[in-house]
Amino acid sequence: MAASRPGRLAALIPLAAALSAVALVAATGTTQRSLDAAGFGQWAYGFFADRYPLFFPAIAYGIVRAALLPLAAPNWRGWLGACLGLTLVTGLSLHPTYGGLVLRAGFSVGGVAFLSGQPMAVAQGLGAVAAAFVLGFALGFAALVARGLPRRGARGRALVRALLRFAALAWALGLLAVARDVGLSGFPRLVLSGDQAALALGLVLAAFLPHVTLDLVRPRASVESTSGRR
Repeated sequence: MAASRPGRLAALIPLAAALSAVALVAATGTTQRSLDAAGFGQWAYGFFADRYPLFFPAIAYGIVRAALLPLAAPNWRGWLGACLGLTLVTGLSLHPTYGGLVLRAGFSVGGVAFLSGQPMAVAQGLGAVAAAFVLGFALGFAALVARGLPRRGARGRALVRALLRFAALAWALGLLAVARDVGLSGFPRLVLSGDQAALALGLVLAAFLPHVTLDLVRPRASVESTSGRR
């Protein structure tokens, strides 16, 4: 059974946040220099900022997704899960600098795979899986705290959906990782131009649409509050 209308709207909010982050950066002409002038130089420069310039929409997606947990679990567990999710997503994505452990894990695994003789496509795929594991842990653990364990009869379906979400997240991070190679090489040193902004918006939409779709077609039971479960 498809999700209810409020559930569908809530599922679209993280995607809208990711797209809005790109639009805001393009509209304001944000660059490394402007971020440094605003006191965010620690997260504006470095290898990962240059190599993976389109990771910031993933941060926005994860933060908003965690913040919406109280809608699915409107009780103290939902708020606890949201606070935990916000802390984990932010910390794992931005500490000690841009990319955090998420990009460092992906780059390390992908780099080792490539140096061991794997084709570049395989190495990039393994890197995306490693990055998705870290970010997925933050989102999944927060959701588990908020919603609790699924009912015994639904645990098999819940596991399948969790694996599908993980695969969709790996797809998203893998697609965003190639942004520099397909036309965003100048950003964030330079302003995100009109053509580049359109490309970035298209990449973000294609990246996260599979993950959002899983929420749009989820069973009605998965959007009920945990207080309504037996």
